[in-house]
Amino acid sequence: TFTTGTGTAATGRMPDTNQTTSYTSTFGEDHDYTINPPSYIDNGDGTVTDNVTGLVWQKQDDATTRTWDNAVTYCSTLNLAGQTDWRLPSQIELISLIDNGVYNPSINTTFFPSTATTFFSNYWSSTTNASDTTYVWSVGFYDGSSPPVKAFPFYARCVRGEQATPNLTDNG
Repeated sequence: TFTTGTGTAATGRMPDTNQTTSYTSTFGEDHDYTINPPSYIDNGDGTVTDNVTGLVWQKQDDATTRTWDNAVTYCSTLNLAGQTDWRLPSQIELISLIDNGVYNPSINTTFFPSTATTFFSNYWSSTTNASDTTYVWSVGFYDGSSPPVKAFPFYARCVRGEQATPNLTDNG
């Protein structure tokens, strides 16, 4: 699950990975569970609502690569669907769009068409790397990878809604 800065999220859930193929005989892998299947609504105004997380996403990026600083500015100044509270998503939010059941692209192209999916055509997150804050995490929808980089120009897909952060529980 995840929570927002206020301690609550629209749903408090993360979508399943959509991994449906078993590659081992071990029980307990992603393919063994369907709890929160990915679910989206096309709002018809250039935005998509994630029914699991409650976040509202920019349906299509503008196909422009930017430095990280420029991506932050792009999202914070975006006016889309009459809304101006857009931001660069955190790494966990961006990862929530990955569909691990498909490859190249590893995202639902019905709801997120024209997503850049060539190798190393990543999307910026707002999450810095804990071990070296000169790096920022990004997500590639070619294969669902999430490398820390900052020197390359990448794409931006903006989001609105309270920022989600991981909320982990030690189950003993």
